[in-house]
Amino acid sequence: MAGDVAGRVTSGSIALVICLSMTPTIRADTLNGSLINAYQNNPQLNSQRAVTRESDEQVPQALSGYKPTISATLSTSQSYTSQVSKLTSVSPVVVATPSGPQRIVLPQQPCVSAPCYPRTDFESQPSTAGLTISQTLFNGFQTANRVRQAESNTSAARESLRVAEQTVLLNAATAYMDLLRDGALLDLQRRNVEVLQEQLRQTRDRFNVGEVTRTDIAQTEAQLAQGRATVLAAEAQYVRSRANYRQFIGVEAGALQPAAPVDRLTPRNLIGAIEIARARHPSVGVAMFGIDAAVLQVKITEGSLYPQAHLIGGVQQNWESQAISTQLQQFNAFVQAQVTIPIFNAGPAGASDTFSSIRAAKETVGQKRMDLETARDQIQAAVVTAWGQLEAAKAQILATQAGVAAAEIALDGVREEARVGQRTTLDILLQQQTLVNARTALVTAQHDRVVASYTVLSAVGELNLPKLGINIPLYDPMVHYQQVRDAWIGVRIPDGR
Repeated sequence: MAGDVAGRVTSGSIALVICLSMTPTIRADTLNGSLINAYQNNPQLNSQRAVTRESDEQVPQALSGYKPTISATLSTSQSYTSQVSKLTSVSPVVVATPSGPQRIVLPQQPCVSAPCYPRTDFESQPSTAGLTISQTLFNGFQTANRVRQAESNTSAARESLRVAEQTVLLNAATAYMDLLRDGALLDLQRRNVEVLQEQLRQTRDRFNVGEVTRTDIAQTEAQLAQGRATVLAAEAQYVRSRANYRQFIGVEAGALQPAAPVDRLTPRNLIGAIEIARARHPSVGVAMFGIDAAVLQVKITEGSLYPQAHLIGGVQQNWESQAISTQLQQFNAFVQAQVTIPIFNAGPAGASDTFSSIRAAKETVGQKRMDLETARDQIQAAVVTAWGQLEAAKAQILATQAGVAAAEIALDGVREEARVGQRTTLDILLQQQTLVNARTALVTAQHDRVVASYTVLSAVGELNLPKLGINIPLYDPMVHYQQVRDAWIGVRIPDGR
């Protein structure tokens, strides 16, 4: 009778652990909902979006090479001049009448005999207002190449954003499954302690009627103490998993619903997965746009060897430009066409040699091409690894399910044999622990199965919300790009800051 009670408690308790995450609740969180929260709230992803918006500004900066440069100059000053002259002959003194703001102060004592040293003081306020316009007509196609290079860098930033999105979504899925697993394991260990407590109660009852010895009680108590210690460790792990969930998803976890693997979204075979990853993974896109930017940098540097043509025009208005002149105003206007033909430029001290810079830029192109091959090889290795982990997780589930079924049968058999005296209490405790370990392995295998499927999708480069069938408004980096590309003036960003 006692063995039947213990058996029912054990079987029911452990079955509840496996079904814990399968029980729907009204306020339960889903994996898709958690992925949405991570997509919208994760600070790492929002930071990468800001980096992408910053990269967008490279395009209008490059386009500024097509625009004129306009500058205005305003200046005013106070001028005072004191002049001493030597007269060797005396002439009639003419007293000039001051005109306008200019003032001439004659000496107090005019000369009446030679030689004479009269002093004259002058005061004026010269002012200038000017406007200069400069327009580049030709600069060796540097502006056009800079615009194309900026667009390549912006495209690379968008691919980097896709990499960040995949990383965040994979971390969110992993954090969700970790918390789901650790919650189930914690409940499993707590149920195990309840079973051990029931086993201890039955052992003491049997000791009271002389069926077992104190050794059996001690063995049960030791197993119970070990079970309680395992519960404490499981609680600590559960707390860590909740903290990780909050970090990656951005909200506190509620009651979690079960999650299914996404094998239906992955390629049918490993070869197909590798081909897709090597062609479409966003890391490959980053490397390819890096090559484009490096090639354009060669052209930009070579453009400095071409003739440079500029058109310069300006107007200037002067007032009292000279203190001793009767000229009160002067207006100037000019238009200048300037062509500079570089012949040889070794570069001043501390500056770069143009020819050396071109050779260095070409070496950078070769490096970027090798980086592309490296990226493809790394992605292929990641796909193979993730695919292997997924296949292993599938096999592990089948093995652990068989292990759980066998452990349940074995535990029932040991209990029946112990009832007729063919097994000891220790045998029951050991088999109970074996069943707990099998259940733990099954829960872990189910967790690994789901995480591995998301890892494969990420390794292929297709882990995104539309692929997962999650329909919400998505962040579109092209919106900000179109807002700032042709902006001429203004310091406010599109969100008003």
